[in-house]
Amino acid sequence: MKPEELVQHALKAREKAYAPYSHFKVGAAILTDDGEVFTGCNVENASYGLTVCAERVALFKAVSLDKRNFSAIAIFAGTDDYCSPCGACRQVLAEFGGSTKVYMANRKGEYREMTVAQLLPAAFNLEM
Repeated sequence: MKPEELVQHALKAREKAYAPYSHFKVGAAILTDDGEVFTGCNVENASYGLTVCAERVALFKAVSLDKRNFSAIAIFAGTDDYCSPCGACRQVLAEFGGSTKVYMANRKGEYREMTVAQLLPAAFNLEM
């Protein structure tokens, strides 16, 4: 799948975001190695610490259906700049491999590509 297609899935997922507090809506789409796409949006809570990011929603949906191998994830927040995953999302993504490509898109349709390992070079793991 082309990165632009995955970004479009993230853009559509953003429309479902529940962000009544920050009004910062984010969508994510994660691509499995076997070509399936799982989407997610951020879901806020009045108790801010219970908010879940779009990236983790997409990844957890995939994992709950026994998917463990990912080739890419796209993130879209409708901003002028590229929206990168927060630290918690970086760590969760790292659990499933540092080589996963991360496409961070902006509202102009442009994206920046990095890998999870580039975003979190010293990820915590049990093999440390």
